[in-house]
Amino acid sequence: MVTIGAGSGGVAASRRAGSYGARVAICEDSRVGGTCVIRGCVPKKLLVYGSHFREEFEDAAGFGWTVAEPHLDWARLIASKNREIDRLNGVYIRMLRDSGVQLVEDRGRIVDPHTVAIGDRTYTARYILVATGARPQMPEIHGVEHTISSNEALELTALPKRVVIIGGGYIGVEFAGIFNAAGVRVTMCIRGDSVLRGFDQDIRSIVSNEMRKKGIDIRCETIVEDIEKRGDALSVMTRSGEMLDADAVMCATGRVPNTRGLGLEEAGVTIDKQGAVVVDAMSQTAVPSIYAVGDCTNRLNLTPVAIAEGRAVAETLFNDNPTVMDHRGVPSAVFSQPPVATVGLSEVEARMEFKEIDVYVTNFRPMKHTLSGRDERVMMKLVVDRESDRVIGCHIVGSDAAEIIQGIAVALRCGATKKQFDTTVGLHPTLAEELVTMRDKRP
Repeated sequence: MVTIGAGSGGVAASRRAGSYGARVAICEDSRVGGTCVIRGCVPKKLLVYGSHFREEFEDAAGFGWTVAEPHLDWARLIASKNREIDRLNGVYIRMLRDSGVQLVEDRGRIVDPHTVAIGDRTYTARYILVATGARPQMPEIHGVEHTISSNEALELTALPKRVVIIGGGYIGVEFAGIFNAAGVRVTMCIRGDSVLRGFDQDIRSIVSNEMRKKGIDIRCETIVEDIEKRGDALSVMTRSGEMLDADAVMCATGRVPNTRGLGLEEAGVTIDKQGAVVVDAMSQTAVPSIYAVGDCTNRLNLTPVAIAEGRAVAETLFNDNPTVMDHRGVPSAVFSQPPVATVGLSEVEARMEFKEIDVYVTNFRPMKHTLSGRDERVMMKLVVDRESDRVIGCHIVGSDAAEIIQGIAVALRCGATKKQFDTTVGLHPTLAEELVTMRDKRP
């Protein structure tokens, strides 16, 4: 097998195939590790950790600590982050080597259903796996060349004083929290009526409120039409004629499959209007020998999903074990401040799919902030199919939300009912115990 792209999905598939005795080559024209390790989940969360210390210092006073005025050395944080990314890049390279996978550090292009050109050489294989991920989608705005994407935002060696973020999805929300906590004045311009479109409405409402309480200026139904460079600063003009001054403008307007120039269509692979590789449940394309996994297929764009898809392909092709990756019930998180975690259906989705549902919601001030004095709320929500009593959705906003939701995802995977939640003894005092104490249905 020849794998194009050494991100999470490509590496997982290649290593698993190699463990079953397959001869595998993997090509990568950037660093090994892909979006998640190099310019996504990992470096982003390291910056979230770093920026969140601002609130920890502030909260410490309520618990009797005297803390000197803290100062963030942003350049030092970025340098530390970069060292960790370098380490992980080396780990991934070593894992490929130890699995017997040949790494070719150059760009690959499909020549025919069994041939890949990598640099000035060609490689033939029984199977080809495309795992090229996605890239930031830049909006069609006059002056967009003056903006940065999440890629560049992760590499800033100095903090701007004012940032305008275009887009209110998870990437925009996460970076808004990072910059704001680091002392940057943040303005978000979003087309819709709230942040995090596609998430449960209660999540969207509480996250918007909490972000605004932290000082982030969220401007809804605001479309940016022009960005002009003025000396060292930028001038942003909205469709309504409003002018915003900034030292940096970040576009967080989504991501698109990274499939250009790979020779896919010429080889007979079907590409949809968004540029995604069209595959079946087994991750097989219209060409029987070519498979695709991860964000380039635009199915469920999460790192663990890409890994599971890749391993399923290896099981199918090299272990005589046909495997389908189940995309149902996959938990996800937004490392906003406060963080979001969710699994299963939103309330709106549940009402569309089930005849009758029950909804349980709790909104409270966490124990920690009774002493810290911070005005921050936690929201937890369960969505239940009334007929079967099965819990079909869980949504949390608050500290440790992502850690909590992993266990809830297992419960939902096992078909847990609301009665089973109710008869489970809570762990006191924790945030998570609220999930087994909710009794009142929302009208």
